[in-house]
Amino acid sequence: MRETVRKESEIFSELAEICATPGYVHVIAYLCYKNNLIQYVDTLTPEDVLYQSSGDICVRTEISTLIGLACKKRLNIDLPLPEVMQRCIDKTNSLLQEIHQSMMQLEYIFDSSKVGEQDFNPFRNGLVLREPIFYGGESAYDFQYIDLSKIKYEKDNDWFLKNKRFSTQQLIDVVMSIQLLQNNKANNLLQELSNENPDKWTFLPVFKFTAKEVSDISNIEIDIVRLLIESFVSPIGMDEFNSLDDFNPKNAYPIIQLSEDEYLLFQLYSLTQALYETPFFWFNDDAAYRAAAMQHRGEFTENFSVERLKLVFGEDRVFSNIDIYDSKRKVGEIDVLVTFADRAIILQAKSKKLTIASRKGNDNSLQSDFKKAIQDAYDQAFSCAELLNEKKYRLVGKSGNELNINREYREIYPFCVVSEHYPALSFQVRQFLTFQQTKNIKPPFVMDVFLLDVMTEMLQSPLHFLSYVNRRVAYGEKIHSTHELTILSYHLKNNLWVDNKYTMLTLADDIPVDLDIAMQARRNGVLGAAIPEGILTKYRGTAFDQIIRGIEQLEHSAIINLGFTLLSLSENTIEMINDGIAELIKRGRKDGQHHDLTLVMSEETSGLTIHCNDYHESISGPHLESHCEQRKYAHKASSWFGICIGQKVPRLRFGVNKEYDWVQSNEMDELVRDLPKPQNLKRKNKINFAPTTKQSKKIGRNEKCPCGSGKKYKKCCLKQEWRV
Repeated sequence: MRETVRKESEIFSELAEICATPGYVHVIAYLCYKNNLIQYVDTLTPEDVLYQSSGDICVRTEISTLIGLACKKRLNIDLPLPEVMQRCIDKTNSLLQEIHQSMMQLEYIFDSSKVGEQDFNPFRNGLVLREPIFYGGESAYDFQYIDLSKIKYEKDNDWFLKNKRFSTQQLIDVVMSIQLLQNNKANNLLQELSNENPDKWTFLPVFKFTAKEVSDISNIEIDIVRLLIESFVSPIGMDEFNSLDDFNPKNAYPIIQLSEDEYLLFQLYSLTQALYETPFFWFNDDAAYRAAAMQHRGEFTENFSVERLKLVFGEDRVFSNIDIYDSKRKVGEIDVLVTFADRAIILQAKSKKLTIASRKGNDNSLQSDFKKAIQDAYDQAFSCAELLNEKKYRLVGKSGNELNINREYREIYPFCVVSEHYPALSFQVRQFLTFQQTKNIKPPFVMDVFLLDVMTEMLQSPLHFLSYVNRRVAYGEKIHSTHELTILSYHLKNNLWVDNKYTMLTLADDIPVDLDIAMQARRNGVLGAAIPEGILTKYRGTAFDQIIRGIEQLEHSAIINLGFTLLSLSENTIEMINDGIAELIKRGRKDGQHHDLTLVMSEETSGLTIHCNDYHESISGPHLESHCEQRKYAHKASSWFGICIGQKVPRLRFGVNKEYDWVQSNEMDELVRDLPKPQNLKRKNKINFAPTTKQSKKIGRNEKCPCGSGKKYKKCCLKQEWRV
């Protein structure tokens, strides 16, 4: 018999009763200490972080709900007896689990009679979306909220000074000082408790602080500190907080005032998020400043995106505020344009928030919010992408000058970037976004500024960045994860790849721990691995790595696809390439002659030929072209890549790409008749080179030269002793 699940409202009411228990703040303090703090010694390791990914912890939205309910009445901070504390903890955990289960009872929130209909999709139902919105996880690290707030509000500093009597920098300094103060208290607490009777144990002191303590750390006058702190003490009562989806003032104003000079902050993350988001409400209350604040907000999203993308692509490949003209009429506007060889990114920025009505599961509100935040941005990006390849349209930069850039793009990636935390963003994109795909316009990549920040932090090379974007948008709904950071972390460790035989790749929530540590190490100075072990570390300094770097430096359209292909190869294949190139260089340095290696890739629809020599490009170039043409023909491949690597200095010299339809030719049949067999990248053994003489085709003095020049061999390349 199936267990009956109570209504959510009934469970919520019981939860409110528990939170009103005298001394319940000590229960909240325990849950915050247990769920929000990571304990480690010296160096932060994945094992230290993994605990937070276990299924038995409370998420921040749950704890915020407990805080909000506890604050509906005047707080009683008397310490309960240990047995009372434990009963409250157990009951709280039980009710939180029950309320989560009640949100997942789909039969109660959609019409089961419509299941057989062709267009039926229960996940588009607003009530179904409530669960991923509430439990979907955080979109940002706490230090990102702090770092980005510095940039977001730099143009609003005069308003802060005039209306709040403190600067944006002072605001940030106080938040960081509270963070330092709580960390110090948490580190000292266990030692202090060891000297106390267990009946007196409580974690509440970690979360209490005074204005003087903060003033001493921040070196800011105590009156200013008090103003700053009380700016995040809620001016709103809790009477309207009666369900999970109601506006909880303790999210926007997370500091609780206990007395004239004593305060309580349970979740530092909530304060950093409030730092980033709450000034929006302050600006909005000032009718005279509202328009300027909105303009600054929009400019922040664009400017931040530009600066982050410049870290990857450089100053000369990133453009902002591009107008597209048909004759004298403006027909499109691109917020940010990135170009790299024959690839482009069109980024459209938005700053729309998810409304309270949407969080409650209102279908019309959800779809309206999504349209304003995402769909409109995508439609604009797609329209501009269509115009980008049409040379009749002019691209004019913000300086008023026409852009003199490549106008033939093999791949264009529409990016939609939102500046605010948009709950369950990727889940909503899968349900609501309507998009198109053409031969060169790829599916969209929808993200917030926080994901763009992390991507550009970890993938600071054009090929690595574009390679990830290429696969991420290509797989689309094949990858299931509660968060985009999980997918990025998986890629950094394992190289994102989904075999065609699989319909879905599901990624667990514990995967991002290495990425979490890397970001903490880079931004917070935590001792830990700043680069996750994987694609960015394994082949660093090898011949393979040098080829990738060489392709980026050449930035030639002919071999960008090769870079993408190489970055998608398996570990075994990359090792084969490294071994093969090492052998080519070894032989070339020994005998001074040309040596080559040919490998079949991608189900024999493509291949790679590597030439190793120091001949002048006027000689080695035509030979490589001819060799690739022969190989492509022999394998009836759709494309064939060729690269030339130096012998004395083993760097990428140049490359070619042969990509065209295969057509039978009697002349080519004769020319490729004696071509030696290539290495197949599917084989797991190492490459075994046959003696060069056995791999060579004897070319008659009066035959046409294999370089394709049309001259006789004796009058062209005979003296170079070229071996195909």
